[in-house]
Amino acid sequence: MKKINNITALSIMTILLIMIYSCRLNEDDLIAPSFPVNPNVFIDDFSAGIDYAAFGGSDYSAFDIDFVETYGGSAASMRFAVPDLNAAEGSYAGGVYFVESGRDLSGYTALTFYAKASKSATIDVIGFGNDLGENKYEVSVSNLAVNTNWKKYYIPIPDPSKLTAEKGMLYYAEGPENGEGYTFWIDEVKFENIGLLAHPAASIMGGVNIVQLAYAGVDVNIDNIAYSINLPNGVNEDYSITKAYFNLVSSNQSVVVIEDGTNINVVGPGLALIRAFVGGVEATGTLTLNVLGSFIHAPTPTYPAANVISIFSDHYPNVPVDFYNGYWEPFQTTRSEDFDVDGDNVLNYVNFNFVGIQFSNPTINAAAMTHIHFDIFIPGAVDPNIDLAITLRDFGANGVDGGGDDSNVNLVLTNLDLVQGTWNGIDIPLAGLANKNAIGLIIYEGSNLPNFFVDNIFLYN
Repeated sequence: MKKINNITALSIMTILLIMIYSCRLNEDDLIAPSFPVNPNVFIDDFSAGIDYAAFGGSDYSAFDIDFVETYGGSAASMRFAVPDLNAAEGSYAGGVYFVESGRDLSGYTALTFYAKASKSATIDVIGFGNDLGENKYEVSVSNLAVNTNWKKYYIPIPDPSKLTAEKGMLYYAEGPENGEGYTFWIDEVKFENIGLLAHPAASIMGGVNIVQLAYAGVDVNIDNIAYSINLPNGVNEDYSITKAYFNLVSSNQSVVVIEDGTNINVVGPGLALIRAFVGGVEATGTLTLNVLGSFIHAPTPTYPAANVISIFSDHYPNVPVDFYNGYWEPFQTTRSEDFDVDGDNVLNYVNFNFVGIQFSNPTINAAAMTHIHFDIFIPGAVDPNIDLAITLRDFGANGVDGGGDDSNVNLVLTNLDLVQGTWNGIDIPLAGLANKNAIGLIIYEGSNLPNFFVDNIFLYN
């Protein structure tokens, strides 16, 4: 009898151990939290959980609920009173409608709504995916034409499978038309599964096949993206979408690894072709990375900090800068692909023709300085016909760019001055400036130089 009891006790302990082991959580068994499926944004009133936040600088009172002007006899609509030019209340109307916890919108293909206006106008931008945070899956249409008649509008979801926890339900921004304010209305705002959206088309890199030099550990991104789709009225409409809708594929995992669908992780030397897909449809345009190996850092400056005014460097405190790539339309082609390697920040100009760095608020008082320094790196072969002109401009005694009293100093570099694959230290004397007390602009101009890096831009004595 004692033997039987011992066997029974052992069996019970074994069963308990099996039960305890079986109850342990395995990461593979974890289920992602689900979010409510609610397609409605505004149907006579806001659906549960929606909040509103006006954009900074906008007229906070521009939005209201209207119980008179509605679509199809509905009980209420959304009314937006766009302010006049230079109105004291705000210069435009704009804001975000969002939910705190997120919604599962993966079963829908578009945000739809009806809209009309007090006069013919174009709404600057309207869309969804702005959540006052990452805005990861934002989609919008620009210059949306509205008039005095109600009309249905569509903003597609490029890949519904990605919207399982979306917070940004609707956002808009609109300024006065020809200096005058007006009113527009939106009604019946909801996400729908529209079967009549057809022929989606996306592109990266402007729709062309780009070959770009890269280095292991240096961030690279796709850019110049576009998306369009055919609407139920048969018209192809262009939309702005974020990069997160693209799923990238690398041809060579030993050179480029794609993380989380869109992050290009350069891991080793060689060639890798990157293709892109949106909702399973391949985008036009590709990016081929020619990875040269590990990145070479710029030399560490040795001037004492007391003798330096830094514009861009990790070795000195930098003065306030308005921008490092002032995009001057319509002729500038230069893109910024700035990156950092182990905390070393580098300016990277690609598809270069000209670009500006401005520091006008405030300008720099360089009365005690004698030179300006640049470190420039050419990652590709140096074309024998290369030229790179660097101009430093002061804003004169009035401190205003183009005020009539500006002066410049410049230096033109050729293939004799720039060596490929190493950092070139460039120094320009300031003696030619009429007013060193108000320096405000650097301009790069050139030809036959598609890509270059810049680091350690500073004035020194």
